[in-house]
Amino acid sequence: MNPDRTLATAARVLRQLRHDPRSIALMLLVPCLMLVLLRYVFDASPTCGGETPCPSAFDGIGASLLGIFPLITMFLVTSIATLRERTSGTLERLLAMPLGKADLIAGYALAFGLVAVVQSVLATGLALWFLGLDVIGSPWLLLLVALLDALLGTALGLFVSAFAASEFQAVQFMPAVIFPQLLLCGLFTPRDRMAPALEAVSDALPMSYAVDGMNQVLRHTDVTADFLRDALVVAGCAVLVLALGAATLRRRTA
Repeated sequence: MNPDRTLATAARVLRQLRHDPRSIALMLLVPCLMLVLLRYVFDASPTCGGETPCPSAFDGIGASLLGIFPLITMFLVTSIATLRERTSGTLERLLAMPLGKADLIAGYALAFGLVAVVQSVLATGLALWFLGLDVIGSPWLLLLVALLDALLGTALGLFVSAFAASEFQAVQFMPAVIFPQLLLCGLFTPRDRMAPALEAVSDALPMSYAVDGMNQVLRHTDVTADFLRDALVVAGCAVLVLALGAATLRRRTA
């Protein structure tokens, strides 16, 4: 992998994104708007029976959503953008040059990773300082997990784009790749209360560790061993999927 070629690829992708306001809005604004919407949806039930105040439901789910929304949006945008490069012939022309697959994948990951940083900062800052998300741990740890989740979504998007023949097919991968993780990550029911078979599947899915990591920050003031495990698993999955993406990258769509 050549650093100069990787940086040149990243710069080209960022220039293209600058002229695509819809993709920028999807990556940066949609997660924030969804957080605002859910914050006020949960505000509709401020009491726990009678007039007894209860903790905000948003506090219980907001941290998890900070890990889920960036992953989903980065997956969608990255998979479609990469596939568009292939179907337009750009990818074939690039790989005809002295540009390796690893350079290309790393360049895309770097470009979308920079966007992921901005997205994570916006969503985390909004949740903490404007929507009143009550977190016991450090906000920086929350930001770290949100960023790792966005990078994982980028890696998954790059990987699945190799198996899609059209943008419609790229979107169709979302139910297969994202929805099972969403259902089994512990957002709707604790993972230890699931059927043993489902819990075993959940233990193998990276989004489960993303949600667990967010919940560790939500409940603990210090960095716990579980948090370190969760962060390392999410980061390791992102690196592994990027390597698989480089190995399966094709010049053109069949």
